[in-house]
Amino acid sequence: MKHTDIKDLFENSDRYLDGSVTVCGWVRTWRDSKGISFIELNDGTCLKNLQLVIEKNIVDENTVKPALATGTALNVTGILVQSERNGYELNVREITVLGDCPQDYPLQKKHHTLEFLRTIPHLRPRTRFFEAVLAVRSELSFAIHNYFHRHGYKYVHTPLITGSDCEGAGEMFRVTTQPWNVKAGSEEEYYDGDFFGVKAGLTVSGQLEGEIAAMGLGRIYTFGPTFRAEHSNTTRHAAEFWQIEPEVCFCDLHDIIENAEDFIKSIIRDVIANCPDELAFFNERTEKGLIEKLKNVVESDFVKLKYTDAIDILKKSGKDFKFPVEWGCDLQTEHERYLTEEHFKKPVFVTDYPAGIKAFYMKLNPDNKTVAATDLLVPGIGEIIGCSEREVDLAKLKEAMLKRNMPLEAYTAYLDTRKFGSVPHSGFGLGLERILMYITGVQNIRDTLLYPRTVGSL
Repeated sequence: MKHTDIKDLFENSDRYLDGSVTVCGWVRTWRDSKGISFIELNDGTCLKNLQLVIEKNIVDENTVKPALATGTALNVTGILVQSERNGYELNVREITVLGDCPQDYPLQKKHHTLEFLRTIPHLRPRTRFFEAVLAVRSELSFAIHNYFHRHGYKYVHTPLITGSDCEGAGEMFRVTTQPWNVKAGSEEEYYDGDFFGVKAGLTVSGQLEGEIAAMGLGRIYTFGPTFRAEHSNTTRHAAEFWQIEPEVCFCDLHDIIENAEDFIKSIIRDVIANCPDELAFFNERTEKGLIEKLKNVVESDFVKLKYTDAIDILKKSGKDFKFPVEWGCDLQTEHERYLTEEHFKKPVFVTDYPAGIKAFYMKLNPDNKTVAATDLLVPGIGEIIGCSEREVDLAKLKEAMLKRNMPLEAYTAYLDTRKFGSVPHSGFGLGLERILMYITGVQNIRDTLLYPRTVGSL
């Protein structure tokens, strides 16, 4: 069906002005009077609606009436003219209903609560809010790929079905073809009859396989869905989310922190440049001062702060935290937000965490108490990046795994990377939805995904 995108009309108006054009889209709102009707049409190519002006002495009223319904899909031909109020509008000459929309269409009002829209995820992309969210998500994803491509990283696809729990937290979804009522005398017998013959699950991270790829390719990144069966019903957690995980050889913690800061600034800069209408919308709807916040991030140096110093700052803050602060505790969201929003008022890299609260693969520092790890904390969200230099000493790596009761035989391939020509290497993980929340000011991760998967909700 030949037609012109509404975005193209606005961006290249000189080409179309005072000429006949055909557009397609959905009715967002409409007004009707005795001699004239107005329709706000949107086709998903941009956040702006195109106003249709329908003069009933020009257009057959019998074709106009069915079009005056929110949600109706239309094919419209008309003359594009300048408008003092809207910039440009279309004087309609012909209108055809492609798909009618009855009165029980749930999106009759102009504004709906996000809570209500979560009950109809199959329809909410038709709202202005989710059109903006998904447009920024798309641009952000492109910016991520573009950054790594420009910096010489290879894009690798790590498996979604795996036998290893990267984080060691036991929060994997099980993958099985066994019927629900299968009879088995033992765990071994159960898995012997399963598809792979061993226990399998959905990946919680592509890092371990990413490290293996990096040992041959030097610099790689993964970007794909990850899954965590975590019974956490917060605004920041989802059971299925997308994660970006670069892995870089010949790179220590200091180097990877520099890379992470440059990466974050670059992708935010790209979104500012390419999504001005969407960010203006979120600046009005979700977070006043959002654009200023993002520009400040791009233009400022991030703080580098040792964990021990962070604990001292929190203890001296005078704040009555819900979770007490002591050396060795894991920083909670309230601690992270105090550091970023009140104390420093900018993103903060907290480094050198206690070994006992971090993952087995992180490099042990010379003090034998802390690891070469950092989390990037940002105002409004808390942690968005987890980052570390990896342990390359085979004996130390095995010791860390045994302390966590991890079966070494399940990680033979991973341990071989330390046995055969190991090199210093580092990497980080960034949740796409977390950085999307930060860039848009959206407060709930459920509103950054097309179909959010959370505990008790499929």
